[in-house]
Amino acid sequence: MSTQNPPIPLPEAFKSAMRGLVGACSLITVGQGAAANGLVVTTGISLSAEPPMILACVNRASSCWPALQREGVFGWQALGAAHQTVADRFSGKGGLQGPARYAGAEWVTADNGGRLLADAPLAFACAVEDRIDRGTHSIVIGRVVQIRTCPNSGALLYWDGQYSVLTN
Repeated sequence: MSTQNPPIPLPEAFKSAMRGLVGACSLITVGQGAAANGLVVTTGISLSAEPPMILACVNRASSCWPALQREGVFGWQALGAAHQTVADRFSGKGGLQGPARYAGAEWVTADNGGRLLADAPLAFACAVEDRIDRGTHSIVIGRVVQIRTCPNSGALLYWDGQYSVLTN
């Protein structure tokens, strides 16, 4: 019986394999004014209904990580069928950074100061409850303090490097 561990897959092989997993596109928004930033994640999910909490995995090398740590509040919204342009902006396509990512969409300010996409299928204003650091990412646990919904907005999905839409 061998006592050696199998080789660990290379990061590029892992990333390539993960592209085969269909993900719902969510948007994390954080900060205000010149410090506003955000990013698209496919890792946002429900954690608990009582109390209401969500979690998302965020790369600590992302441009919004410092603001997320500093602010302690954020918006988490599911992107709808009409939000590919928003996803492109917050993914940094075209070199957009920080507050420039918010242009071209309508935003509302939640009670806790978080920014929410006005026509998102669902949006949560959250307070950072906890974070768990592993590897290059942190699992950010958000306590939901406000909910907004916009029914019949469809969903923006990401699979194999491409966006797809799902509508009712």
